[in-house]
Amino acid sequence: MIRDIFLCLLIGYFFGCFQTGYIYGRCHGIDIRNYGSGNAGTTNTLRVLGKKAGYITYLGDALKAIFAILLVKYVIFGHILTPNMDFNLLLAYTGLGVALGHNYPFYLKFKGGKGIATTSGVMLALDLRIGLLGIIGFFLIFFTTRYVSVGSLYMSLAFPIGVLIFYPGQWHLFGISVVFWLMAWMRHRENIKRLLNGTENRF
Repeated sequence: MIRDIFLCLLIGYFFGCFQTGYIYGRCHGIDIRNYGSGNAGTTNTLRVLGKKAGYITYLGDALKAIFAILLVKYVIFGHILTPNMDFNLLLAYTGLGVALGHNYPFYLKFKGGKGIATTSGVMLALDLRIGLLGIIGFFLIFFTTRYVSVGSLYMSLAFPIGVLIFYPGQWHLFGISVVFWLMAWMRHRENIKRLLNGTENRF
């Protein structure tokens, strides 16, 4: 079991290290981390380089999570992984690896994004219902408040809420989803401070 979890985390981390915003910025002659909020994620890329860059960054960061999970689900599962291992747990650990790779890429001195686009990809790949719960809620909150950070914080919270609703009693899976939530809130701690102080920028 430990071997399988480690393998899934490793596969996920490898995919997560594909930093869409950073790579897009480099293709346009800049290091996106030196501009705006200093983050390599979707929101900062959109603000610095425009809508096209933001859309590409979101798709890249979400799709890398989906691709990693599909790889484990359809290629590796049944060939390398231990029989009778909980399928959803393996997929969730793969997604967690992607989030860790996205947030802390080793080749960028562990300075990546905040993981929200990646988390949305994990949620969609794990269970479409959970993904829609997060994405629809994100847009409702964003268009109401114009705060990307508030929508992002909700997105991360929707993961454990979705697991509780659709997978009652699966506490291991719930625990992994809580890790996503905690990581997102930790990565948004400066945003939270600004929200509490009334100085957070609206989009």
